[in-house]
Amino acid sequence: MSAPLASRLRGFGTTVFAEMSALAVATGSVNLGQGFPDYPGPPEVLDVARAAIGTDADQYPPGPGIPELRAAVAEHRQRFTGVSYDPDTEVLVTAGATEALAAAMLGLLEPGDEVVLFEPVYDSYSASVAMAGGVVRAVPLHPPADGLGAWTFDETELRAAVTPRTRLLLVNTPHNPTGKVFTVDELAVLADLAQRHDLTVLTDEVYEHLVFDRAHHVSPATLPGMRERTLVVSSAGKTFNVTGWKVGWVCGPAPLVAAVRTAKQFLTYVNAGPLQPAVAAGLRLPDPFFDGIAQDLQYRRDVLVAGLRDAGLPVVSPEATYFATVDIRPLRSDGDGLAFCRELPERAGVVAIPTVVFYTPEHAALGRHLVRFAFCKSDAVLAEAVERLRRTP
Repeated sequence: MSAPLASRLRGFGTTVFAEMSALAVATGSVNLGQGFPDYPGPPEVLDVARAAIGTDADQYPPGPGIPELRAAVAEHRQRFTGVSYDPDTEVLVTAGATEALAAAMLGLLEPGDEVVLFEPVYDSYSASVAMAGGVVRAVPLHPPADGLGAWTFDETELRAAVTPRTRLLLVNTPHNPTGKVFTVDELAVLADLAQRHDLTVLTDEVYEHLVFDRAHHVSPATLPGMRERTLVVSSAGKTFNVTGWKVGWVCGPAPLVAAVRTAKQFLTYVNAGPLQPAVAAGLRLPDPFFDGIAQDLQYRRDVLVAGLRDAGLPVVSPEATYFATVDIRPLRSDGDGLAFCRELPERAGVVAIPTVVFYTPEHAALGRHLVRFAFCKSDAVLAEAVERLRRTP
């Protein structure tokens, strides 16, 4: 019998997250691998979900999402970006951002179409492109030489990645795993490229509210001429500490959203009926809530970054997201990040993720020496992780 896995998915085996989580359990390690908080979300959101369970909300919601949530998404986008969307035709509720991205690929790509994206890249992106029969054209992000600035891309490399087969430009800002926030000038380069080559832009903005210091998140859809060619994806999980709820959404021009909806309806059809009113309530929370969650996470970042540096691990301090990236070469001369992460649970009682898994094979060498730690954890967990790292020989 031949191998049962379809050829387009070969190479996408069990994720390194599963391996590292198993190591955490086996060794009693502090798990700073997967990016999920270990503290609850706001009661203003959780209480609405509790009240909805046991009501009609338990049944199938409308295919595009309940009207209340679609209206809240549209209001939220208007409030924070100034871009207006029709909640009836330009907003679609999905099973998290992951489904939104996969449905966009399935709904928009023809076999052989190319998707230009930046790496290191969140691991579901390449799999979604493959499932749609597309081809990844990866452009590397380069870390700052001194570890203090922002990650950057080479405009020449970006423009060279676009070919006559390119259909989509996939942008993740704020960016996982690097914590980069794309600047207005960088986004202007992307906008020029998209308009010159008539590309659709698919932008993942799930960390839109988790931006630190003086960095400022700008949605590509806000740039001149970009609203009509941009699909914006976001979700509730990261903003409200409810990653297991899997409530996301897509905003964009009606024809593009309709294409995504056509694919989405044959994936999950609908999801999270009693959770949708709760997410709507969360999106309508006042501005100080969103400022506060960023300030809280910035504090957690600073705690972990200080601990990593004390342990001899140079950190590229992130501008946003849940993650800090370190260069492990000072502690491991061969720069093998995967081996480092496999040894770290026994050596220090801490779990991290090797950044090399977020690269395509052609650029894997660029991320071989990098490792990602999550700081979206409680004070006690961060304190324990920092202490373990500091006393590691």
